Amino acid sequence: MTHRDTLSFDLADRFIARSRYYLGVEYPAKIRIALLAMPAHRIWWRANETSNSVGNLLLHLTGNVRQWIVAGVGGAPDSRHRDIEFSARGGDDVPVLLERLEKVLSEVDAVLARLTPASLGEMRSIQGRETSIFSAIYHVVEHFSGHTGQIILLAKEAAPSAVRFYDDAAGQARPTFLGDGRSDVE
Repeated sequence: MTHRDTLSFDLADRFIARSRYYLGVEYPAKIRIALLAMPAHRIWWRANETSNSVGNLLLHLTGNVRQWIVAGVGGAPDSRHRDIEFSARGGDDVPVLLERLEKVLSEVDAVLARLTPASLGEMRSIQGRETSIFSAIYHVVEHFSGHTGQIILLAKEAAPSAVRFYDDAAGQARPTFLGDGRSDVE
């Protein structure tokens, strides 16, 4: 096996880069597609009183990434009111919710872009818990992924056949959510 046959990389640099990709590109693109397919009246709909609406999930994601990355990792003031994210029964429409989410994700990307591999081991106090920057990022990417899946599920239920992310022609799963022919694989 030659050197060109192996993937050589600094794991910490790749972790930061891939986290930036998921939080800055893939997850918001999929959320945008899902939301734009949904009827407006379904954004704040709840299956039952213990469930969250898509609107609640968007408020929650915005608050969570701001608290964990922008404030917790980046050092900005933390002004989150987590209980409001879940108690809201109505509110802003899709364009406003998306704008807020995309704005905070831009702030998240700026924080992640400043990190170095050595900084991943630094400790922070977030939500009263001591955690490393590495663990905070890992938590946020995993958390964001889970709620992105919930939003997609709710959108597919509200708008059957309207939400698609891949072109399956010729047995290939080519991503369509990137919109410009880019690959979702590094």
